[in-house]
Amino acid sequence: MKILLIGEYNSSHYTLKEGLESLGHNVIVIGFGDGFKKRMVDYNFERKYISGFTGFLKKVIYKLFKIDITSLAIKSQFFKHQEIFRGHDIVQLINENSFNCIPRIEMKLLEFVFKHNKNVFLLSCGTDYPSVKYAMDKKFRYSILTPYFEKKGNKNDFLHATQYLKKDFVLLHHYVTKNIKGVIASDLDYHIPLLGEEKYLGMIPNPINVLKLAYLTPKVDGKIVIFHGINAAHYYKKGNDIFEEALALVSEKYKDRIEIITVRSIPYAEYITLFDRAHILLDQVFAYDQGFNALEAMAKGKVVFTGAEKEWLDYYNLEENTVAINALPDPIKIAEKLEWLITNPNKIEEISRNARSFIEKEHDYKLVANLYFEKWQGAI
Repeated sequence: MKILLIGEYNSSHYTLKEGLESLGHNVIVIGFGDGFKKRMVDYNFERKYISGFTGFLKKVIYKLFKIDITSLAIKSQFFKHQEIFRGHDIVQLINENSFNCIPRIEMKLLEFVFKHNKNVFLLSCGTDYPSVKYAMDKKFRYSILTPYFEKKGNKNDFLHATQYLKKDFVLLHHYVTKNIKGVIASDLDYHIPLLGEEKYLGMIPNPINVLKLAYLTPKVDGKIVIFHGINAAHYYKKGNDIFEEALALVSEKYKDRIEIITVRSIPYAEYITLFDRAHILLDQVFAYDQGFNALEAMAKGKVVFTGAEKEWLDYYNLEENTVAINALPDPIKIAEKLEWLITNPNKIEEISRNARSFIEKEHDYKLVANLYFEKWQGAI
């Protein structure tokens, strides 16, 4: 089959492409490389005018004339490559706002996609209207909007999420929902808000290409290395401030027994190798399930502090603290878990092995690709 995957978060679509190609399908991924991470795509669209003087100029033009020149530049790139968007057996959007345009222009591009492809699906991956509305209504025990409710940072720090509740984005949500064959969730944080929705097809775990991620047996005969990768644009959303508080607590008590590596907003190719020496990786706080970065680290045998809530344990029939560590939004509780690992290094080795086995069992890219294909076929 001829398949088009539009948009990229980390490498979820590109890894799905690898899995689908192993099944004999012809697959193209179009996206923006997920910003500074510079992830691989087949056709890389550029987001222009987003920083420096041109970024300032863009804001002025939008304020005066309500014209978004970044969206216009993306629209121009889209129609320059319009033949790519025609005649596919399956098309999947990674998100309701896959092209990163303002809704009015996004709908123009999607109109072309819907017109020239019969079977379009949506992946709920990254913030979208259902997940943000669910979080805004405080239906989660905690969520990416918890720091927003606690008035951390400023409104711009949460605009990537709260924009989905604006009238034009709500209209975009309804437009996409009306025209797709079905929606699939990539993890429990998107699955839970979609339960009961008419076009919801269910959850399929993120695909991980374990062949590209060698398992690194942890050696805990020296200092325990803790890795903290910070995405500056999502500092509060990811709970990086909470991790830093927790690290301050353990470094005070165990400064001779641990080494802390902290990096900020670095490209993926650098990031994926920088944590190789680490035993423990601090991923994110405000989640029930793991995102792509956490899964890749688990595949390499790291003990990951991330979303590993009761709902996730129940879904996969797991015991707490055996595969990943649930990072609660409390620096003291995180520090206690870190201390438990520092004083029980044998647990690092045990969790490391379990993490790799879990990824191989539940997230293998070929297995996941087959699950996608079955869902698509069932809905056509």
